[in-house]
Amino acid sequence: MRRVHAFGDDALGDLDATGLAEALRAGRVGRTEVVEAAIARTEAVNPALNGLAYKAFEQARATASANPASDRFFEGVPTFLKDNVDVAGQPTMRGADAWAPRNAVADGEFTAVYLATGPTSLGKTQMSEFGFSAAAEHPRLGPVRNPWDTDYTAGASSSGSGAFVAAGVVPIAHANDGGGSIRIPAACNGIVGLKPSRGRLPLDAELRRMPVGIVANGVLSRSVRDTAAFYREAERIWRNAKLAPIGDVTGPGRQRLRIAVATGSVRRECGPELRELTLKTAGVLEELGHRVEHIDHHPVPDSFVDDFILYWGFLALMQVRTGRRVFGNTFDRTRLDALTLGLERHTGRNLHRLPAVIMRLRRMRRRSAEFYQTYDALLTPTLADPTPRVGHLAPTDYQQVMDRLIDWVAFTPLQNVTGDPAISLPLAQSADGMPVGMMFAADLGQDALLLELAYELEQARPWARIQAAG
Repeated sequence: MRRVHAFGDDALGDLDATGLAEALRAGRVGRTEVVEAAIARTEAVNPALNGLAYKAFEQARATASANPASDRFFEGVPTFLKDNVDVAGQPTMRGADAWAPRNAVADGEFTAVYLATGPTSLGKTQMSEFGFSAAAEHPRLGPVRNPWDTDYTAGASSSGSGAFVAAGVVPIAHANDGGGSIRIPAACNGIVGLKPSRGRLPLDAELRRMPVGIVANGVLSRSVRDTAAFYREAERIWRNAKLAPIGDVTGPGRQRLRIAVATGSVRRECGPELRELTLKTAGVLEELGHRVEHIDHHPVPDSFVDDFILYWGFLALMQVRTGRRVFGNTFDRTRLDALTLGLERHTGRNLHRLPAVIMRLRRMRRRSAEFYQTYDALLTPTLADPTPRVGHLAPTDYQQVMDRLIDWVAFTPLQNVTGDPAISLPLAQSADGMPVGMMFAADLGQDALLLELAYELEQARPWARIQAAG
């Protein structure tokens, strides 16, 4: 195995973000020292992982040396933002190279909230083009590789963030999720990824205008407490009053839950290895006293997959056909990959179907609410098969990569449509030693319930650590 990580005897050590924040507050390490360690780690592993989209090392150094101490929880903790949110003074390339870079004039709405919790950003992480693929394998920018074995994909679209957090470059990083892109890299890289309830965190204006709000911002981390701490701190800065607050979740809940377990999606049963690992996780839940019931699959209409693809293609159509207005006169659609262009063509030929598709997708929230009248949570594998090797999901032939994506990403898109929260936890490993994610979903607003369950499982079955494995 070609395992790559940056953990070592420096200021970062093997601390998670919460532990590092505590060390900074206590004066055991300094902010400049921590930033220098993170920069050195980035430079050490990026040649193998290709997770860096834009480096802002000098800005990070200036921030670390200039900012006075504050009471912000993550003050001084190094981090990265994904390259599809605006950061003042940095280009936003969205995983593409189809236009000339130009710097954003201001932070986006999520960026402002994220940085207000205190971390120091080192730059931006690489992603699949516009986030459309579940693997970042750009024909010119190159693939983002998995630190557990660089022959494998790091998952997407938040691939760079996932690879860097897993490899120990930074303890926490921004990710967002429109079809699984927090949960997929969490599963591939052996880390924690919560896609929060719709509206839990702010979105930039373009995403707020979507007819079905499938995208959610969040973070990737190595510990449940880091993810819980981030949502607690973000909620103190920006809160959606329509959702029940998450609050300060610091450990397992006492309530024993009714948990449905499904190893099949609307299109397919997961692979035999994933099925076995999911059933083992269900067994752990039963040992912990939860009531587990096996179901065929989450009740969704047969049209769901085709509807989601057409809507996904609508997003591609908007990017391609408004490219010059949004990205400037240098925009060149011939430099877009085959997946983006194929999605745009698919929806362009089927635009007449889009109003009915949007209506059906919006109705999924009601179906989900009915489901959670019977169950508190749903367990599925995060992905239908183990992590594939680099090249399997390369966006070179539209129909081939689409067929493979549908096959692999069989479980995650549902919660993007319903708006429900879902978390991927690295509770298993495949026969070849790669991390495997287990996904838990709950009703809209029940993010705290998922964090409590995640704490309980983290304690009951601590997950493998890349630095301990090799």
